[in-house]
Amino acid sequence: MARESFDKEVQFLRLLALTSGAYSRQQFAERLGISVHTFDKTIKRLKEIVGTVHGQLPEEQGKELSEAVRYSYYDCADPMLLFLFRAKSLKESESERISMLLAALNNRPFTAMELLDLLCGQLPASSALPDEKTVRSDLKYLEEVGVIRKEAGPRPYRYRLDNEFIMQLSEEELYDLYDFVDVMTHTQVPSVQGYMLRDGLKKHFLRGAADKPAVEPFLYKYHYYSRILDEAHLFPLIQAIRSRRKVRFLYFSPKADKSYASKNTNPLFERESSGRLETALPLKVVYDHQYGRWYMLASGREGIRKYRMEGMTQIEEDAAVAETEFADKLRELEERTRFSWLIDTGRPVNVRARFYNPGPGEPNFVKERVLLQGQWGRITEETDDRFDFEITVNGTIEIRPWLRSFGSSCEVLEPAGLRREMIEEWKELQARYEPVRENI
Repeated sequence: MARESFDKEVQFLRLLALTSGAYSRQQFAERLGISVHTFDKTIKRLKEIVGTVHGQLPEEQGKELSEAVRYSYYDCADPMLLFLFRAKSLKESESERISMLLAALNNRPFTAMELLDLLCGQLPASSALPDEKTVRSDLKYLEEVGVIRKEAGPRPYRYRLDNEFIMQLSEEELYDLYDFVDVMTHTQVPSVQGYMLRDGLKKHFLRGAADKPAVEPFLYKYHYYSRILDEAHLFPLIQAIRSRRKVRFLYFSPKADKSYASKNTNPLFERESSGRLETALPLKVVYDHQYGRWYMLASGREGIRKYRMEGMTQIEEDAAVAETEFADKLRELEERTRFSWLIDTGRPVNVRARFYNPGPGEPNFVKERVLLQGQWGRITEETDDRFDFEITVNGTIEIRPWLRSFGSSCEVLEPAGLRREMIEEWKELQARYEPVRENI
């Protein structure tokens, strides 16, 4: 399917996860900027993908997709939204063709022409038969991703599955590998490729011992859906950075009324988009662990800009820039973000906070966490029961949630404006927890 359709389904799933089915069809379509008819078609397509990837839908086939996404939520550690990546990795014809190639190479090595003859003999008459160029392109792709390899010897080259590593491992070693991949996938970024490897190992277990299903010792439930969905944009942006190319895209800010707009392809039916057309030179991609968000830091007409990747659609590569220009822009970005807690480019301000240690005899987890997460800050004064911490950051917006997360173990001393803001926030929290009745 087209890349634009992929954008639509990414935004569709994000909104579905955020609203948990609270929107009506009309409200959902209006928020996405699509018609109700397009909404119904997208729902139908996603249900087909869920059925294909997971082998089954919920018992009631007519359930809303929101219920299908939440199906067996506590019984399965697989991120349900990942099915979109599996379904979009290849076109339907490519998926069928490559599956047949891998099934054949699983038995013995073949040349490209032998594989072409095999495909022409096995594909149904209604399918378009591949030519030699198509088969060689498929083999090149499989070789690049490490699935197959050429055997040593003269032309014509023979290809075989590159699965010696898996076959040489014992069953216990394979389970250890699966557990390692499982932990890393849920705790490191990016994750999608790790989930793919995890699923491949699980299928290998099931093929080898159908009566002995893999037991998962861990059950993770990851709640930041945007982190997984935004990886659809991650690698194209990284490629643009490596090739020093600008990108064009339609951007929807977090405060926009809509989060998607279809691409205008027919001049007779053009309509003004609620998004903003942008052209920028990507310099860095940053992940915010606090909120599970991806950001693109780029240079545009107005200087250094920051874009939340969840609002980026219809991304296309644009003109390349000179290496010297890219280096100059990158130096500018690094200078602007030198004191950024994350990506803030505001005016530097000195923050001083007092942290209180736990009671005597307890591990000082407060100090350990400050030293681990405090970046370039430093401890200036210390006594038995407390210590003062200082750091210079660009603005106070990004560091505020970190300070707040320590609760009563942290007291902001400077600047005075931040201290007043924290006092007001805690007063508001106190008011929330006031009893309704005196005797409650």
